[in-house]
Amino acid sequence: MVKGFQYLLPVLFLFANGLHSQETLRDSLKNELKRTKPLLLNALQDSTHINMLNDLATTMRFYKRDSLMLLSKEALTLSKAIGYRKGEIAAQIGIGDYYSDQGIHEKGILYFGKALKTAQDLGNDNLLLLAENRLAGEYEYQGDYAMALREMLKGIEIAKRLDDREMLSVFHENIALLYSNQKDYEEAIYYLKISKKLNEEIGDEVFSAYTHANMASVYAEDHQYDYAMFNVNISISIFEKHQIMDWLAYAYETKGKTYLRQEKYKWALYWYNQSEMLHNKSVDDARAKIDLLQGLSETNLGLQKDSIAETYALGAYKSSKRLKVKKGMKDASKTLYELYKKKNDYTKALGYHELFQKFSDTLSRNESKKSLLMLKTRVSHEKQKQDLIDKSEKALAEQKKYVTGVLGVVLVMVIITFLVKRSERIQKNLNKELTSKTTQLENNEQELLEINETKDKLFSIIGHDLRGPIGAFQGLLGLFKKGEVDQDEFLSFIPKLKADIDHISFTLNNLLSWGQTQMNGTITKPSVVDLENIVSVNISLLSEIAFGKSIRMVNKVDEGTLIWSDPDQIDIVVRNLISNALKFTPKNGSVTVSAFEREEHWEVSVQDTGVGIDEETQKRLFAKNSNVTTYGTNNEKGTGLGLTLCREMVENNEGSIWVSSILGEGTCFMFTLPKSKETFVKAS
Repeated sequence: MVKGFQYLLPVLFLFANGLHSQETLRDSLKNELKRTKPLLLNALQDSTHINMLNDLATTMRFYKRDSLMLLSKEALTLSKAIGYRKGEIAAQIGIGDYYSDQGIHEKGILYFGKALKTAQDLGNDNLLLLAENRLAGEYEYQGDYAMALREMLKGIEIAKRLDDREMLSVFHENIALLYSNQKDYEEAIYYLKISKKLNEEIGDEVFSAYTHANMASVYAEDHQYDYAMFNVNISISIFEKHQIMDWLAYAYETKGKTYLRQEKYKWALYWYNQSEMLHNKSVDDARAKIDLLQGLSETNLGLQKDSIAETYALGAYKSSKRLKVKKGMKDASKTLYELYKKKNDYTKALGYHELFQKFSDTLSRNESKKSLLMLKTRVSHEKQKQDLIDKSEKALAEQKKYVTGVLGVVLVMVIITFLVKRSERIQKNLNKELTSKTTQLENNEQELLEINETKDKLFSIIGHDLRGPIGAFQGLLGLFKKGEVDQDEFLSFIPKLKADIDHISFTLNNLLSWGQTQMNGTITKPSVVDLENIVSVNISLLSEIAFGKSIRMVNKVDEGTLIWSDPDQIDIVVRNLISNALKFTPKNGSVTVSAFEREEHWEVSVQDTGVGIDEETQKRLFAKNSNVTTYGTNNEKGTGLGLTLCREMVENNEGSIWVSSILGEGTCFMFTLPKSKETFVKAS
């Protein structure tokens, strides 16, 4: 199979000293660590020692894995002690690599996810790319191909934005790995050719060698042996030149596989033995060794050396089982079945045949499911990109049309001005008319754009949030009318229908309120309002929803909390915020409404113990034209209009609204409202 191109962190010492051999690099890093460690004890602020710890850990990955973990942990501890975030990311990736190579995918995903989050917080896109690639690779090892492809496509978008061709090459190489595992060799070669072209632009022969080695593996699996041999020979010469032992072992193995597929067993054995010597001497990569052991087993079986083939097959099976590699267990089981059958040991043969059948069935089902998920993910990604392109082209066409209209008006005005140039009075009048019409045209253009946006948003909500529940209701009534659903069955749907009708009513109220503000403007009629009464009424209205989720609602607003606002608009704000809190609060949680008196206004809060909101989403909640739509803890669907409506209503009443949230702990929406004017009079 294709070797995962897990892009390594940059080894600074390597470039500083012009080193090429990995053994020389490790020795040099060890010596430099001994020299800088006393300095670190006196000055923790120096990050040089941490960088070299991480660099040495990286070079130890396929040579002495325990050292990878020890060095990465030490680097993580020191980085946290001095607040060195880049060091944290490198150390977290190192620990993730350790768990990945052990087949402990959950912990690998955990640490790569931590590295990704740290890079996002730091705002370092280059480190973000490295973490994104590692996380995608670990999803692939776990068998979650859809998640792997999704992360890789995200990485490609970031790399394109940064014009990072090395990482673009890496992500395309790893996408090829996914398709190769699906036996979709045509698609795998397509992505490898993209990677090859990028490598040629970069001009790095080692990067090119990685791609040649992987192309050779895919061509061998696809029975295109001449192409396989051509590519693997190129990669071997480069890996030997630079002493890149783990990839050299992989290239030797690929050459052995190419001969094995052609049943040239003696040559296959020679190259497999070359790879095995490197693994035994200097490469500690148990996962990569599974294919080598299986290849040696099949080769010796072809040479009629059954006892040797059995030893290698058992080794491949045990390693695959330890690292949870199902394909390895399947291939080894098949070989062991054939061996024990030849030896007339039918009990063991039957046992391994059953294992082979079990893993074949599992992989067959999983491969079909993974293929579909990968296709859906890719189509979805391409559709999103195409939608953005279509919208941009449409906006550009509209802009051109308006510009043409403006230019036409200006041209007419210029001609008229020229004709009446002799008359100063007429000229001034025409200039005024020109200015007025241009301004009117610009105003009309802006108004038209806003009306179009409003129309699109209204139809989108009507189509997605109202048509679905109404259609379901209509269909049920039709079944009842035709007698296909009896009365008892129909009555059993009543609670669900009530919830749908309540959702439609709530959505429709929001929709009408917002549509009116957008199309006709809002007339705000402030008066003295008892805020406590509004809160109590809405808690009562939403109590059934709260009861269904066992959520406790608390009204801490004191009686006589008087505000100077439009009661209908504030009623909409309070209802939406409480409804939103119930939507994102899990069972047995609580929602608390409070009001705090400030010098010139009341500060109202709606606090929940829900799932919380991440920082990126918080920034977009109240942005202009934002329409953030998510699902609640019970998959409740929202229109995305609620918060937009709240912001507009609060601002219409001379207030402001904001949010504070912690993921996993809860969210608090806060807004201000003017105090009652009667209160001001009494206070004076």
